[in-house]
Amino acid sequence: MSSRGEHQTVPLSVLLKRELANEKIEKPEIVHGQASQSKKGEDFTFLKTECQRAVGDGVTTFSVFGLFDGHNGSAAAIYTKENLLNNVLNALPMDLNRDEWVAALPRALVAGFVKTDKDFQERAQTSGTTVTFVIIEGWVITVASVGDSRCIFESAEGGIYYLSADHRLECNEEERERITASGGEVGRLNTGGGAEIGPLRCWPGGLCLSRSIGDMDVGEFIVPVPYVKQVKLSTAGGRMIISSDGVWDALSAEVALDCCRGMPPDAAAAQIVKEAVQAKGLRDDTTCIVVDILPHEKPAAPLPPPKKPVKGMFKAMFRKKPSESSSYVDKEYMEPDVVEELFEEGSAMLSERLDTKYPLCNMFKLFMCAVCQLEMKPGEGISIHAGTSNSVRLRPWDGPFLCSSCQEKKEAMEGKRSSGGNDRTLPLPLPLSISFFIANLCY
Repeated sequence: MSSRGEHQTVPLSVLLKRELANEKIEKPEIVHGQASQSKKGEDFTFLKTECQRAVGDGVTTFSVFGLFDGHNGSAAAIYTKENLLNNVLNALPMDLNRDEWVAALPRALVAGFVKTDKDFQERAQTSGTTVTFVIIEGWVITVASVGDSRCIFESAEGGIYYLSADHRLECNEEERERITASGGEVGRLNTGGGAEIGPLRCWPGGLCLSRSIGDMDVGEFIVPVPYVKQVKLSTAGGRMIISSDGVWDALSAEVALDCCRGMPPDAAAAQIVKEAVQAKGLRDDTTCIVVDILPHEKPAAPLPPPKKPVKGMFKAMFRKKPSESSSYVDKEYMEPDVVEELFEEGSAMLSERLDTKYPLCNMFKLFMCAVCQLEMKPGEGISIHAGTSNSVRLRPWDGPFLCSSCQEKKEAMEGKRSSGGNDRTLPLPLPLSISFFIANLCY
């Protein structure tokens, strides 16, 4: 151990070995599987491991995984599955290097989510969907989520990391405060005579989620602005699980990870779904995606699942096998297995989420809407900061900028106006139809 104030000296041979290893292992190996049991047919997934983008004169790849748990129909989930990735990529400048591209992802995801929601609502369809959307570039994972389809990650050394937020009003005090501050109401379903039943919901509308894509009939307080978290993994890798609430209502993160330990991703996803259905029954669509992020040095074949969960087995499955020439010196200076947080933000305010401070200078073009990418004439754009406390300190040309349509959407989400002009109040049903109402409210 080094004394206080001194830095540990790492032998040159170890540094050279690390450099060579980093050159050889530029990207992890991505292996994935999925499983689902359907109740309503409203869960959809997006799995793509070879997405390409141009970098200079070459091409690099990244992976994308998405889970869309629809409600009140499947239209929103299908539309989001088909359009979200393109909307995110269109919000990214073309000339970014790898580090800039990764750093710009959080804001591009916000813009892509809001555009997808805005475009879908223009179709005047009333369904909605949760979204958990994961982009893996090298050893960096970026997760954007609205709703309650959670994403967790277990490192090779057994640490569990929660990469998404739960936007159920029942368990999210900040979202309850946001909705009431914007003029909405939060409460349980009133059956008459003062009796209240079920989870907390947002009124008007009666949705028990505070964020989603779609849901144009339940009020402007339900916003599509995602919680975003970005982490950098060690090269030891790990396992990621993305599941709809059908899984998380039945299983904790620890139980989900333990029940599939030692299994390849496709079998692991099937086992998690099986365990969830056995625990609570098939009450809702139950979907699971399992993604193993592995070093290119192939691990030993996974052992068969034990009769009882053994946490150490997962470590053995993912840990890189040292070469026979590895010395004690190499082991002494091994890089730690850590998951480093690069970015986390959950604010529902676009003026905060599309700001230019983090981590690049303004990535949005001066005469292009930061959300829908509409080209605007000089002077047409409205600063994202207009009407905020920061606006008095900013210059008129401080962007990013929104077109008039996206500005209306922003103001509606902040409770300043209604973007649709329609009465979105869901009338309280008559006592005879209460059971029908409850049965058809998926959330």
